[in-house]
Amino acid sequence: MVKQLAQLGLTVILTARDLEKGKKAVELLRNQGLLVHFHPLDVSDPASIRTFALWFQKKFRVMDILINNAAVSFNDLYENSVDHAEIVMKTNFYGVKLLTEALLPMFRRSDSISRILNISSRLGSINKMRNPTMKEMLQNENLSAQQIEGMVDLFLQNVKNGTWKNQGWPEIWTDYAVSKLALNAYSRVLAKQFEDFGLRVNCFCPGFTQTSMTGGKGTHTADDAAEVGARLALLPPGELSTGKFYVGFNPGIISKL
Repeated sequence: MVKQLAQLGLTVILTARDLEKGKKAVELLRNQGLLVHFHPLDVSDPASIRTFALWFQKKFRVMDILINNAAVSFNDLYENSVDHAEIVMKTNFYGVKLLTEALLPMFRRSDSISRILNISSRLGSINKMRNPTMKEMLQNENLSAQQIEGMVDLFLQNVKNGTWKNQGWPEIWTDYAVSKLALNAYSRVLAKQFEDFGLRVNCFCPGFTQTSMTGGKGTHTADDAAEVGARLALLPPGELSTGKFYVGFNPGIISKL
């Protein structure tokens, strides 16, 4: 994604938890003639988020586009352990939420329309939720961030007391799916909250992509997915909706979050 945006001439900041891996990625891109900035960032660490936000504000002052791609899963393709549910939530949901909130004051107010694109998953679709109470809450037009956090806390409580299997949570990659359910719901809350302030918030599921998370398996490459993601992130203002969930490659199925 960084490569795609840099090739189009945008000023891009790449972040990574691992300092050496981040520097190596930037070096590879610079060897291709692409100017990319780098700063370490671990979205599961609030202190790291604060450090990054302060650095960004000092160096760049304003932001036009935020792409939240950081996510973890500790399951193989056909496994469904929740042993690492807490770090999955802390990274995939709370990390995105805390980083976004730290950067919200820096979004440029201009005719170009600022945008947030959250990389998500169909595993976090509402129809994957089998708990009727939680499903009804997620579908409520007046859904709040506090309610979403309450759902995540309930899931972690169910994991802790060993009742998560019979509480109606998603059946595939359960902890990952719940984290993306929360992310999608939070994206909808943000989209509604900032629609009148020139900020558009959408989600994109690239599908089964060949990455380290999938063990290199998938129906398409990361470059293919990034090309579509970049196109969605840069949609012209007249074509840019908010509170939408994009799936696939045409840019695919578009539905309300």
